[in-house]
Amino acid sequence: MARSERVDTVHVLPGSPGIAALPKVQLVSGVSVKDFSAIVAWCKLNQIDLVAVGPEDPLADGLSDALQAAGIKCFGPGRRGAQIEADKNWSKDFMHRHGIPTARYDSFTDAAEAKAFIRSAPYAALVVKASGLAAGKGVIVAETIDEAVGSVLPAKVVVVEEKLSGEEVSVLAFVDSRTVRVMLPAQDHKRLMDHDRGPNTGGMGAYCPCPIIKPAQLDLVVREVLQRAVDGLRAEGIKYNGVLYAGMMLTPNGPKTLEFNCRFGDPETQVILPLLESDLYEVMEATCDDRLHEINLKFRAGLSAVGVVMASKGYPETSTKGCVIT
Repeated sequence: MARSERVDTVHVLPGSPGIAALPKVQLVSGVSVKDFSAIVAWCKLNQIDLVAVGPEDPLADGLSDALQAAGIKCFGPGRRGAQIEADKNWSKDFMHRHGIPTARYDSFTDAAEAKAFIRSAPYAALVVKASGLAAGKGVIVAETIDEAVGSVLPAKVVVVEEKLSGEEVSVLAFVDSRTVRVMLPAQDHKRLMDHDRGPNTGGMGAYCPCPIIKPAQLDLVVREVLQRAVDGLRAEGIKYNGVLYAGMMLTPNGPKTLEFNCRFGDPETQVILPLLESDLYEVMEATCDDRLHEINLKFRAGLSAVGVVMASKGYPETSTKGCVIT
């Protein structure tokens, strides 16, 4: 955003020393990221033109609603739109309602019932999800029935899904109430260790563009996943603008939707946006104004980007913050 000629200053909350070193960037101090009233007041006092919300938690908690109610443009969906990520059971039901290709699934409010279903399911019910936000680490992809049963923990809702096979691809798009503008596809590597071993993480690295998904498959994802989701949200009276992230599995039976996220992916964003040639601020502004149809995204041709995540020992189960990166 700071590269845009239309942007004078980018204020970041909470930010980091690395971000603070960038041109045109200032960190916001004295405001808690959880105090939405204080954030709104600060934005009004400093005449902020547009707020882009990064993480899923404040979106699910209604920060976008609070900003828009105060007349401040916000790039990111309100609480109802953020359900598409925050409530995995709602998200799967939404996909089913609108014909979005996804894995077979069943939902349970009783852990014992979920365990019994896994042992008797008519499909390979080896994917277990707690129906809430978990920073990308709340999904267990088991190798055996016993492992899947052992991963079921007490939760308000547990979603049990069919385990699909194929390559995973992340397809992100800018969306408003009607329009989808897809970004270059990326591939995220979620498992902790090499060769897809170890537990799921928030992502250990990514690259872009991903050649595994062919143009015809990408067109299908745009048409049958992203556009159907945008149309479905509008049909259900849910105002949505920002990023819609579709985590896809390229199965032998075609692309299937693993999940939706209501924001930029991490670490995919770090490899997608450096390849964006269009003015990011102008894209975000058009998205907020519901005129994304006026924008044709341009990406830098002939280039690729790779990102590697460095994490503390013990991640993702436990990790220590504030360590020196070595």
